[in-house]
Amino acid sequence: MKIVVCIKQVPDTAEVKINYETGTLVREGVPSIINPYDMHAIEAALCLRETLGAKVMAVTMGPPQAEAVLREAVSLGVDEGLLVTGREFAGGDTLATACALSGVIRTIGADLIICGKQAIDGDTGQVGPAVAEFLDIPHVSYVRKIVEAAPGSIKVERLMDEGVDVVQAELPALITVVRELNCPRLPSLKGKIAAKKAEIKKLSASEIGLTPEVVGFNGSPTQVKKIFTPQPRGGRKMLEGSLEEQVEALIHELAEKKCL
Repeated sequence: MKIVVCIKQVPDTAEVKINYETGTLVREGVPSIINPYDMHAIEAALCLRETLGAKVMAVTMGPPQAEAVLREAVSLGVDEGLLVTGREFAGGDTLATACALSGVIRTIGADLIICGKQAIDGDTGQVGPAVAEFLDIPHVSYVRKIVEAAPGSIKVERLMDEGVDVVQAELPALITVVRELNCPRLPSLKGKIAAKKAEIKKLSASEIGLTPEVVGFNGSPTQVKKIFTPQPRGGRKMLEGSLEEQVEALIHELAEKKCL
């Protein structure tokens, strides 16, 4: 069984910078981390490997420096890392990104694909399901528990607005996971040594059967037309004093605004 985990290198949220001309994030020279939701995807894959004896591969698309997150994944226990990189991938939206990731997965093959539910820099939650659509396989989003997994199928619980669904899907399939699924492990000393020695294979668009027209900026039907800083909302008032004094002041303020 082969499990592929799609991960993403995202800017540290305290260091986000935006190119206002292109409408894209500035990633050069900015501290980066593995997307936090993807850490839970990695942990899910490693747990499945322990029970099913699977091979786990991590795949990411990005500039050459994205190799760092693949090495971090190897330090956690992932068997192999693949980097889809090249200037043709720059500026891609969610559709172009999903196209690229599906291309490499189609090339290497996979029984199960696991993604984080969304990336913290884009927050769309679109890439995972779009990859499944490109591959024409079933997908289940917002998975909070893997109930049962076997070489030919997987049963999961997914979060819904008013409860939980139990869903079973035949493999190959794709799932996106939420934080409630597990607690990601820390890298071991052996893992860190393996990560330094690991060979991270790099793939171009042509090597995964894609042309420059369908990836990156050229393959992106959505484009950012304008970026602006939201106007600050109305003023605020801080209440001071003891707890009792603050409660009394709050009641007075609410009464004046006819909220009580």
